[in-house]
Amino acid sequence: VVAGGGGSTQNSGGGGAGGFITSFCSPRSAEELNFGAYAVTVGGGGTAGGTFGSTTSTPGVASSFSSITATGGGRSSHNPSDQAGQPGGSGGGGTPGGAGGTGNAGGFSPVEGYPGAGSGAGTIWGSGGGAGGAGTNSNPQVGGIGSYIPSNFAGSNGTTGPVPDVRYFAGGGGGGVQCVSPPATTHAGGAGGGGTGSGVDATNSTAGTVNTGGGAGNANGGGAGPGRAGGSGIVIVKAPSAVTFAVSPCTNSTSTTPGGCKVATFTVSGTLTIS
Repeated sequence: VVAGGGGSTQNSGGGGAGGFITSFCSPRSAEELNFGAYAVTVGGGGTAGGTFGSTTSTPGVASSFSSITATGGGRSSHNPSDQAGQPGGSGGGGTPGGAGGTGNAGGFSPVEGYPGAGSGAGTIWGSGGGAGGAGTNSNPQVGGIGSYIPSNFAGSNGTTGPVPDVRYFAGGGGGGVQCVSPPATTHAGGAGGGGTGSGVDATNSTAGTVNTGGGAGNANGGGAGPGRAGGSGIVIVKAPSAVTFAVSPCTNSTSTTPGGCKVATFTVSGTLTIS
């Protein structure tokens, strides 16, 4: 279960990734389910904020299945009205003078996400936290790395990263920098769909990737360029081969792993029927 990532605002830090909860290596979220229908909520990504000093971005929206609810990613700071990144599944990054937002807002063990970074030395915007690691505030400000599940479970969803044969989700949005020599042109988002933060050119920043829960990249570039949206979440359910899955609406999908397990993938909110 992956929540939506937090948005960013012009001259803000990177957005925090959506909370990430999985039964892979974590029996806490493995559940016994009965036959019948279950509502599934896929949280949207946080919206982008407006120009410098105007409207704020918003946090990501929670995703849920059965008793499991992952927290939306924290929005980034909004200079000059607030310098601190906001808390969430993973925390948003801070502007110069501000702290990063805390992660794991749901209070889970193991955690659903990590903190965003506060401002660093010089004129630095911190990156957003990810499901697998905190944001950074050294040049370049790479977003916090996401967490992963096996490729045969995730299908083509998520993104690739340093570990082979898995798919990453919930990467933090990249930060940014000015007046630091040499300035990085871009600041990569964390593996798992985190958006790219800008360097001296705000047009380099990107939104979090859809259906990964990635946080939005920051947009500074000397005060030019808009904020970015966070990536929407995703819910993936796996069950033994004897089970039959049906999903609605038809935007969502079912599949079978090479080992015969059934998988239902929700990219939009809907209903899972188990029989």
